[in-house]
Amino acid sequence: MSTPPHERRPLIWGFPAEQSVTRWERRHSAGEVPSVWPYGLDGLCEYAPVAVLDLPAPGRLSRLRSRVGIGPRPRAQTAFTWDENAAFRMQVASPYERFASGVIWLTDMIERGADTGRLVEVLRGAETLWVLSEAQVEPLRALFGSAGPRIVAVPFGVDAEFFSPRPYPDRPRIVSVGNDRDRDPQTLFRALARVHEQRPDVELIVQSSASTDAPAGVEVVQRMSHGELHELYATASVIATATRPNLHVSGMTVTLEAFATGRPVVNTATPGMSQYVTEERTGHLVPLGDDEALAQRLIGLIDDPQRAAEMGLAGRRDVEERFTTHEMCAHLAQILV
Repeated sequence: MSTPPHERRPLIWGFPAEQSVTRWERRHSAGEVPSVWPYGLDGLCEYAPVAVLDLPAPGRLSRLRSRVGIGPRPRAQTAFTWDENAAFRMQVASPYERFASGVIWLTDMIERGADTGRLVEVLRGAETLWVLSEAQVEPLRALFGSAGPRIVAVPFGVDAEFFSPRPYPDRPRIVSVGNDRDRDPQTLFRALARVHEQRPDVELIVQSSASTDAPAGVEVVQRMSHGELHELYATASVIATATRPNLHVSGMTVTLEAFATGRPVVNTATPGMSQYVTEERTGHLVPLGDDEALAQRLIGLIDDPQRAAEMGLAGRRDVEERFTTHEMCAHLAQILV
């Protein structure tokens, strides 16, 4: 007989103090952000109690003590973090004997020659490392070896109630959203310039802080709230995402939010993206740096709004069936509980 969640020992969730789970809860109560907790991790409370541990950035002394093995004594409870940077903070300043963590950037950091020695050393002590991109599994297994942590792929999820389906628009508009380090604004802007040349009637909206000069016909908007983004998705005929080479599926969040709203996507075909986007059914994947292919796929969907709307609805079904925060937390619970 399984133990009821309220009778289980609490999981400790280490989260950067400056990002504040409490502040996020207040914003959620005001309807400003999706999910009660960041990333929808409040869903884990269905499986076990979860206590939030605020993690300040470790100081120089804490790092030094940890490096020479004279840091705080590890606690006996089970802890987890969303990403490897939070795991490093936790295990340096407030370590736990048993911990698990998500890994997002490590594989790309190694590919780009970054110094990851100390981070890898800390993560080697984890029981399990999970990734949101299947493309990261084998590189991490090769890095840590058979004696290292278990490596598990977990499907990412979004709040499908906050990002609700919206009627497909009558006016043609292409939207692109995102500012992370692996976005490719140069390819995106070249593609949108091609679209504008062939279809000047199509509105082109890019939410980005990229310094690249936008071409004629492209409106660039700065930072937007989650609610504003949902409203922007609702006005779009298709969502475009161009990225540089990466293994962690840059653009994944926007893709699933677009699907949840009922919109198709055209994305760069980086490794791992195909686990979220099904070619010809929910969107299109184009080669890295190929602005011509990106433009033509976008125009193809603009020219066939019925097909685009059908693809958007298929994306919504995929989110409901496979890519909700509830589904993600069910997978995480198998690792943590």
